[in-house]
Amino acid sequence: MTHALISEPVADPATRRGIVGWMFFDWAAQPFFTVVTTFIFGPYFVSRMTDDPVSAQATWSNAATIAGIIIAILSPVLGSIADQSGNRKPWIGFFAVIKIVSLCALWTAAPGSPVLYPVIFFILASIAAEFSIVFNDSMMPRLVSPQNVGQVSNTAWGLGYLGGMIVLIAVVLFIAGSPQTGKTLLGGTPLLGLDPATGEDARITGPISAVWYLIFILPMFVFTPDAPRGMPLKAAISGGLRELRFTLGELKHKPGLTRFLVGRMIYQDGVNGLLILGGVFAAAMFGWSTMEIGIYGIILNVVAILGCIIAGRVDTRIGSKGTILVSLSMLLVATLGIISTGPGFTLFGLLSFDMVTAGGGLFSTPAEKAYILFGILVGLAFGPVQASSRSYLARSIHKDEAGRYFGIYALSGRATSFMATLSFSTLTYLSGSARLGMASMLLFLGVGLAILVTTPYPAADPKKPAHG
Repeated sequence: MTHALISEPVADPATRRGIVGWMFFDWAAQPFFTVVTTFIFGPYFVSRMTDDPVSAQATWSNAATIAGIIIAILSPVLGSIADQSGNRKPWIGFFAVIKIVSLCALWTAAPGSPVLYPVIFFILASIAAEFSIVFNDSMMPRLVSPQNVGQVSNTAWGLGYLGGMIVLIAVVLFIAGSPQTGKTLLGGTPLLGLDPATGEDARITGPISAVWYLIFILPMFVFTPDAPRGMPLKAAISGGLRELRFTLGELKHKPGLTRFLVGRMIYQDGVNGLLILGGVFAAAMFGWSTMEIGIYGIILNVVAILGCIIAGRVDTRIGSKGTILVSLSMLLVATLGIISTGPGFTLFGLLSFDMVTAGGGLFSTPAEKAYILFGILVGLAFGPVQASSRSYLARSIHKDEAGRYFGIYALSGRATSFMATLSFSTLTYLSGSARLGMASMLLFLGVGLAILVTTPYPAADPKKPAHG
């Protein structure tokens, strides 16, 4: 029960329209991560829904931890079942319903209301989103040739950031308002009569992301060819569990692939931590409103699109491994700069940034300007590190085993993801400093990078020496 690497031409290549439809999944899915998880709803939950930002940061982190554990346990099982059942679209549709309903329910998260319900809805939406990604990613080896997989993966990721940025810009310009004045950045009244004082400008991002996802996931369903239907569900479940046991045993004989998955597991923890906690960390430290955190998010998404465009070409020239190593190095520098910048801290021990406003206006303090500069570095790197990780695996497996290995891949991205958010929560609770909690991301990024340096590329080819 062994397979060759994806070194032969793809047997059933999709049409250009089918590939574009597949890429639109990232476009459809990204606003949830952009406006809900990172830049709008998450920071609102931390800074405005309760009166205790430190405790709220820990609660938000704990929610991500719970979701991460569930995703880690079930993703490889679902991936193996997908290989047995064949077609992926019914699974994506099933989890789309859960995600859409949960996102719409975030509207109920008014200031002062119980935090339990939005936490539950966020966990459900996160789980459904990640499970959908497992099935979507496992389509890629069947659709795209090995020569083009890096370019297509990075382009799709960049397309996702573009979609997320469009939604974010719309929220910042036309919906997000000042809690004090009730006016948007353009000086008008928020659309739909939303009241910023009650957090409606942030809460609406859940329903907006749900509608966006519903509309733009349709091209994938309509144009992208699915794998042939395989076993019935009951047989697929039992067969999938057998496949999973086989896959885990098979990894013992694929040390390169195992090393890649372990390294990716660790560095992805750090990446996830930065994505989930970066916005709420800034909102709590600087007291940014929805408008300010939204502008910060727009800046990061603009450079993220640029980073993915550049990385697509870099991946083609130097390979996925080299692209990941460069991206991780950038994230290490950026994280160190972020935790070294702020009230009472110095940049790398050399430059001091305070919180004294120099003339007023957005991001007027030196500390805020420095934070944004390091955020730009994060934006350039976090898209390529994830897109090229996806193409690294696609180049290392056979298309017929894509489901089970992308399930393991999802496991490697989530198996210990709760460790990053848990370390943040624990250190924040014990020290009372979210900065110390954020510093733990350095460990995950650094260890993952060190493991990847000695990993062969492609990961499952023992005859091919490691190279970038």
